[in-house]
Amino acid sequence: MIVAEDLEQTYLSGGRPLTVLRQINLAIEPREFVALTGPSGSGKTTLLGLLAGLDLPTRGVVRLDGEDLRGLSEDARARLRAEKVGFVFQTFQLLRTLTALENVLVPIELRNRGDDRAAQARAHDLLAQVGLADRVHHYPAQLSGGEQQRVGIARAFAGAPKMLFADEPTGSLDAETGRTVIDLLVRLNEQAGTTLMLVTHDPALAARARRVIRLAGGTIVSDVRSDTP
Repeated sequence: MIVAEDLEQTYLSGGRPLTVLRQINLAIEPREFVALTGPSGSGKTTLLGLLAGLDLPTRGVVRLDGEDLRGLSEDARARLRAEKVGFVFQTFQLLRTLTALENVLVPIELRNRGDDRAAQARAHDLLAQVGLADRVHHYPAQLSGGEQQRVGIARAFAGAPKMLFADEPTGSLDAETGRTVIDLLVRLNEQAGTTLMLVTHDPALAARARRVIRLAGGTIVSDVRSDTP
């Protein structure tokens, strides 16, 4: 699903080059559940952005479902994400002027599927699966943090993505709500058969994954697969 070869990312900081990722090589297979861990500043979110095509590396190659991202324009990368990628964010990133239902409909509408009734039915079904059947017409300000993240999860799956990225999805939640959210994320991911890469500082959350990749100082320092289902 994803191949990264010799990735490097360098920015200018105070007029001097700052390399935040170097010599990143990895391959993520379809349906894998991968946790990306490491201390703050190790490059986790930067790597996630490169693998999702949100940014291009200074050096190296990323292929997402066979597409070499280097050869795509920004618009083409955006279309690829709309067709194949879902996101769950730490800060929810819901559109405040839209209801829960309308937020979930956004990725479906971006894919221009055209069947409004089918889109509405899918959005209602996903919100029901995350326990929000009675909150579909509520706005984000009327929902708790945990409820907002559940809307975010429903939205992430709305476009039936092949690849799902989750960046610290429980970082803004208390421990109990976070466990509930992760249970939902893992269950929906297993049912949909997507590939999941999750960035986290939480060892307990990382332990839910079948593979844990750890970054330190901008490089991969360990890559461990578990045989436990």
